[in-house]
Amino acid sequence: MEKIEYAGIVWVIDHNNPTPLVEHSIKKLQDYGIKKDDIEITDAPENVKVGAIVVEIWPHHLDVAKVRTIRNDSFISGTVITIELKTDAKGTYID
Repeated sequence: MEKIEYAGIVWVIDHNNPTPLVEHSIKKLQDYGIKKDDIEITDAPENVKVGAIVVEIWPHHLDVAKVRTIRNDSFISGTVITIELKTDAKGTYID
């Protein structure tokens, strides 16, 4: 499994996702080498720096991206990796 290279805060964007999804997302990020203390969960990151890692939570995957540029308080990023979130037949996260 490849590790995600980062420095500083890893921004995890959460738009009112269910708690089990957010908790499983944090676990998966830790599996990829991100320390829990470095994770900042927010719906709108502030003061994002070029080179920062931003993670978008989706029901069945995480989009991990690196910020390339910042314009007018918005950031533009490119996907680094997509992490699949596996569930069983009942919808419980299993990996």
